[in-house]
Amino acid sequence: MTTLARLQREQEQQFHRLHHSSETLILPNIWDPLGALLLAEIGYPAVATSSAAIAWSQGYPDGERIPFNDLLGILKRIVDCVQIPVSADIERAYAGSEHQLREHIRLLLDTGIAGINYEDSQHDQPALIEVDEQCRQIEIIRETALKCGSELFINARIDVYIKAAERSREEQLAEALKRGKAYRDAGADGLYPIILNDEFHIKMLVQETNLPFNITLLPGGPGPQQLAQWGVARLSLASGFLKSSIASLKHIAEGLIQHQDETWAMHQMASADYLRHLVAQARNS
Repeated sequence: MTTLARLQREQEQQFHRLHHSSETLILPNIWDPLGALLLAEIGYPAVATSSAAIAWSQGYPDGERIPFNDLLGILKRIVDCVQIPVSADIERAYAGSEHQLREHIRLLLDTGIAGINYEDSQHDQPALIEVDEQCRQIEIIRETALKCGSELFINARIDVYIKAAERSREEQLAEALKRGKAYRDAGADGLYPIILNDEFHIKMLVQETNLPFNITLLPGGPGPQQLAQWGVARLSLASGFLKSSIASLKHIAEGLIQHQDETWAMHQMASADYLRHLVAQARNS
């Protein structure tokens, strides 16, 4: 095994351990190497990407619209810059067939990532992927990773709460439980019911599925301490990290064009020395 392959295996194992730690894993989702370097410098033990943030930052809509090869290049550069595990939001792996899914997972593993988010819906379709079909795809991802000698962490997204809004809360919970257990049995390592913030649903899903649980921090929703008390192992910001950054840029830019006094912003900038310091930390710069 090469030194690079050994490092990837170690990071995969570390990423698994982080989901079973007494400390909640918090992952502000980044979209470029500089963001990964920033979080590593601050002390985060891992980083994760946001598909929407990567796409928007490159001028593409979300929903597998950024070219797959472009995504691979961005992920490779992020992984090469930091010495901590990187988890990639791959949506549905840009795959239209089982053969393509296997090939794309191999290419994604070649970037050095330690984990993935894998969705059970498509952006342009209102319905969820059928459970059996999604389980088969999770099995293919696990089989492909094992053949590559990888312990890839599969974070299975459950889109019930964004794609089944017309269902009652009881029906949503029942569907989420069914999918969570099925994905677990198919080989998923964690579950991610995106935008869920209901205490009863979270506690039930954590208890019944017995897998590390990922929740998105939402404005007005429960905070990290409360979610940790409910048994949540991993917290994400999804595209929220980029949205906050863009809001700050927008505020400054609007103030300047309207000739308001935005000189305060000049005193809150990161210094060039700090940015040079971050980039100097890049593992393969």
